[in-house]
Amino acid sequence: MNQPRFYCREALSTGAHVELPEPVARHAVRVLRLPPGAEMTLFDGRGGEYPARIERIERDRVFAVLGEWRDIERESPFSVTLVQALQAGDKMDFTIQKAVELGVHHVVPVESRRSVLRLAGERAAKRVAHWQGVVASACEQCGRNQVPLVAPVEKLEHWLGRPSGKAVRLMLAPDGACSLAELPPASEVELLIGAEGGLDPQEMVAARQAGFVPVRMGPRILRTETAGLAAIAVMQAMWGDLKGG
Repeated sequence: MNQPRFYCREALSTGAHVELPEPVARHAVRVLRLPPGAEMTLFDGRGGEYPARIERIERDRVFAVLGEWRDIERESPFSVTLVQALQAGDKMDFTIQKAVELGVHHVVPVESRRSVLRLAGERAAKRVAHWQGVVASACEQCGRNQVPLVAPVEKLEHWLGRPSGKAVRLMLAPDGACSLAELPPASEVELLIGAEGGLDPQEMVAARQAGFVPVRMGPRILRTETAGLAAIAVMQAMWGDLKGG
């Protein structure tokens, strides 16, 4: 069994005696039933990780001592930002979790015209906070020590109006002029994925005007919760850290 890994938002340091955050402590005690003296790994998202040992347990409060910082990273040299149109049900949770496991560096949830889910105000902020928790849990599971950020929800048309950076911009389209495999190597990509039913025709036009290149990926039409993950896996195999096996 792999050693438990936990994310702590507060800055950690070698030799520190810390109280684990309440959700982490609850999971360690109630779910994993870790006893005093149990070993674990802690990380704060700032890079690297710390071996740790439980000093004592007071009901649901867990106190640990940290060992020497370890300069260990599992980040891909290929940087991908997933610009994902809001999905219904628990599809967003699934997509974000698996995208983090596949090495995505940033997640931008956007509301498109065909998005069934609509979020605004406090409800949107709570959902983003929830997704950030999904990201942290995925990092705990897959071994990443740097935690990708989930951007605030905004309308796709507003996001497309922002100035673009140096990243190559791609969106999946069955009638794309080229395939992913035909693209030249890239080190940084922004990948736009539509909601159920894909992007609206006007959104496709706006995305092209914003520099997004339509590309195809195989002969089949993929669901929104499959498309982005499949594309990220393919690009990681071509340009990232999955190509080495």
